[in-house]
Amino acid sequence: MKTRLGGRTWAALLTFGLFGQIAWVIENMYFNVFLYNTISGDTSMIAAMVAWSAVTATVTTLVMGALSDRLGRRKALIVIGYLLWGVSIGAFAFIKRSPLAGAAHGAAVLVVVLDCVMTFFGSTANDAAFNAWVTDVTVPENRGRVETVLAIMPLVAMLVVFGALDGLTQAGNWRLFFLIVGGITCLGGVLGCFFIREPALPRGQGSYFANILYGFRPAVVRDNPRLYLSLAALGVYCMSQQVYMPYLIIYIQRFLGITDYTLLLAGVLIVSSVLSVLAGRPIDRFGKLRCLVPAGILGFAGLVLMYFARGQWFVLAACIVMLGGGMVVSACCSGLIRDYTPAGKAGLFQGIRIVFQVLLPMVTGPYIGAAVIRGTGMTYEDLGTVKQVPTAEIFLAAAAALVLLAIPAALLKRKETVK
Repeated sequence: MKTRLGGRTWAALLTFGLFGQIAWVIENMYFNVFLYNTISGDTSMIAAMVAWSAVTATVTTLVMGALSDRLGRRKALIVIGYLLWGVSIGAFAFIKRSPLAGAAHGAAVLVVVLDCVMTFFGSTANDAAFNAWVTDVTVPENRGRVETVLAIMPLVAMLVVFGALDGLTQAGNWRLFFLIVGGITCLGGVLGCFFIREPALPRGQGSYFANILYGFRPAVVRDNPRLYLSLAALGVYCMSQQVYMPYLIIYIQRFLGITDYTLLLAGVLIVSSVLSVLAGRPIDRFGKLRCLVPAGILGFAGLVLMYFARGQWFVLAACIVMLGGGMVVSACCSGLIRDYTPAGKAGLFQGIRIVFQVLLPMVTGPYIGAAVIRGTGMTYEDLGTVKQVPTAEIFLAAAAALVLLAIPAALLKRKETVK
């Protein structure tokens, strides 16, 4: 069986993996900072934005994933989706905030709505079409390498954004920031015309509406237990991550008092990315399931260390352990999901993947984090507005959530042993 991927395929994987994650970094982290710094210091509004975005991503991926299978085509959805995704990000540059200065809640609602519009295009292009395409062009024997590369793309994207663009946000130049990121995302769509090679796929059969709901059928769940256990494992990891991730930059700025955090995060992201990529071959050699639990233990240890970390060097080391272990967990889970996805039905299961990877984690994790933050009661006043400060307890809450990973991992191991 051919396991080597050609240069054109790798170019597409790297391009869409990176450019898409740059856009998601803006959505997952910088919209939160934008909302917090310029409109409202209420962390519950951040949680609401994350939750509504997750709902939009889930519905979109269900509908558009089924459509891509129905058409037997991924390329057009990827290319057009990335172009419109970029335009919707650029649209944030033209939000007029000054007329809404006295109506923070109304302005916050506007940001949430626009975030959902952006998420629709992003989920169409990336979550539905691109991820199905990755399943189409890879095989189990090379997915460890592919998934570890894709798993580090959020970290590489964060490094690019922090290193090249974060200064714009700290200077309050949000307009140029959004225009640049929107342009980069549009460029991904243009490059897709040249890099994406459309695999030969049969056109989907049956009712389109039935295909949208395909992955929710009890019979489908019974026939694919290892697939849904792998999805549950990914969901646990993502929920744990969402307890702290929406508040991470605010935590570094306001709780740790580290205002110049670019070099700190750069070190974390570079080392974590290298470690994750190096794990690719061992994952392919020893198996994704065998590597899952050790990686989870490493991620758990990193979260506990983050609770105690205060100085920059301690934070650097703890973050490397936390993110390095987490990226390997994500790679193992994503690889298992692709391995257990029925042939020819990749598009039908992208929406189910988003339910576990985005919807459930993002409607639970951020609210857990917000509740912990409110419980600690740490605030400060900025121009007459009282703002809540994330505290280190969010990492203990994330660690507690990650412990649940043991349940699907044990059930998967039992299924493998029985087989």
